[in-house]
Amino acid sequence: MPSLQDVKSKIVGVKKTAQITKAMNMVASSKLRGAQAKMESFRPYTSKFNEAMSNLSGGSNNGAFPLMDVRPVKNVELVVVTSDRGLCGSFNSNILKMVEKKIREYEAEGKTVSLVCVGKKGNSFLRKTGKVRKAYTDIMSSFQMFHAREIAQDVAENFINQNTDLVEVVYGRFKSVAIQRPELQSMLPIKPIEGDEVAAPKSSGEYIYEPSTEEIMEVLQPLYLNVTIYHAMLEVGASEQAARMTAMDNATSACRDIISNLTLVYNKARQAAVTGELMDIVGGAEALKG
Repeated sequence: MPSLQDVKSKIVGVKKTAQITKAMNMVASSKLRGAQAKMESFRPYTSKFNEAMSNLSGGSNNGAFPLMDVRPVKNVELVVVTSDRGLCGSFNSNILKMVEKKIREYEAEGKTVSLVCVGKKGNSFLRKTGKVRKAYTDIMSSFQMFHAREIAQDVAENFINQNTDLVEVVYGRFKSVAIQRPELQSMLPIKPIEGDEVAAPKSSGEYIYEPSTEEIMEVLQPLYLNVTIYHAMLEVGASEQAARMTAMDNATSACRDIISNLTLVYNKARQAAVTGELMDIVGGAEALKG
């Protein structure tokens, strides 16, 4: 049985750990409110943007736009969006498992896969594969739209130069505070969004655009890529804080259970020590009587 001092030291250490995890839970909860508000306010913008792209791309000449060039897929690029920091449970590992699964599927089909990592965790895990073409680290804690624009421009240029034929984004989608799931979204080539993916129009008839549809699409397509990347980053930012809050809450609960078990061990050890001392006293008294 461990000594009283050893058990007492462990109890003190676990209590300090519980204080740290509780503080991290509170910090994550505070950050989650801001991240969730930004994400939820951006979702309607993304939805309306997709609706506008659907209306425009349906009647435009898709062959006139390099970003809508559909060709045989030989090279695939995955844009992997993860967090920069850990201690958020299995959130990042679930995203990376999906990435590994997609890599195996594409390579089994004879395709070449390259990676663009957004976030330190994804880059540190995937760089050992030798497939990382470019990495953007230390931006997920305070990212802005210009970060998404930089990433989108790089990916679009690589696609236009025909170094890749298909681009997909893998990120963690925020479902609720308790649920964050990895999601795969096609990014390039830009495909006309099907009519059933958006709300049915309230009135029938064709729209007349000024300037022409082609001119509008030429401006909107790069913006569409920016919105896609920024939306994924917002989802990951909120999901990261929610996953960390849950993980730290579970860690604090685990610390309480450990403290309870150690307290029981401490009481047993103290009782055994007291019993031993009483036995020594009784034995000494009996010896004196003899």
